[in-house]
Amino acid sequence: MTHPAATHPATRFRDVVIIGGGCYGTFYASQLQTARARGKASYRRIFLVDHDPGCKAARELRPDPARELVVAEWDPFLAAFLEQAPPAAQEPDDAIVPSPLMPHLMADWLLATARARWPARAVELRPVAQPLGTPYDRLAADGTRYVSFADWICPTHCVEPLTCPVIRGPRTWEMSDALVRYRERLARSSRVEGPALFVTRHRAFGVGMFDVAEARAARGLLEAAAAGPPPADLLVATVSSCHGAISLLHLGEK
Repeated sequence: MTHPAATHPATRFRDVVIIGGGCYGTFYASQLQTARARGKASYRRIFLVDHDPGCKAARELRPDPARELVVAEWDPFLAAFLEQAPPAAQEPDDAIVPSPLMPHLMADWLLATARARWPARAVELRPVAQPLGTPYDRLAADGTRYVSFADWICPTHCVEPLTCPVIRGPRTWEMSDALVRYRERLARSSRVEGPALFVTRHRAFGVGMFDVAEARAARGLLEAAAAGPPPADLLVATVSSCHGAISLLHLGEK
């Protein structure tokens, strides 16, 4: 089992996107600003994205020249942001800070990417019918499957350490590993590629995020899935060590 959270990932970023300007986004922006002031993180700019110009972050955060409130819907903002050129060699990558309450935006982004790339193909998100088998495992009305290894209420802003603060014992699970095995199980009955994983790790002062490199890798998996014989499904998941949202992107006939 892998425990990437224990490898102390770099806290250098190019730009950081925070999804949502509510209570979570306000907390994340404040924590990153503190980390930067204390020399524990570096970044060029924070983009805090919310459709409401009067959101909590706009009302409560002190002005910061390295932070911009972007008044926009999440989907179109991400579509433009993720089309940027990758960083140059030795330059840190951009990162995205998801909100626990957001829809499965990365699956929606891959869906829009596939439809634009192959307009003549049948492309859709399909319900993830087969349970993963974690203690919490629920299929939402939109077909997204929400899963968790916790059958308890986790502490707010838990950083998912190797010793779980609720059971006071070792965290013996890792959602990324579980999704790899899950894809293998699904692939026994149909062509399922992936998984395209967006893995949130706690990088600085309790702020979890994933690098935009994972979006580029997911786009590569999408291209590979589309290049093979149809139909094909791409397993897409945004996860942390303990929790996750799972979607199935279906690519129909060419």
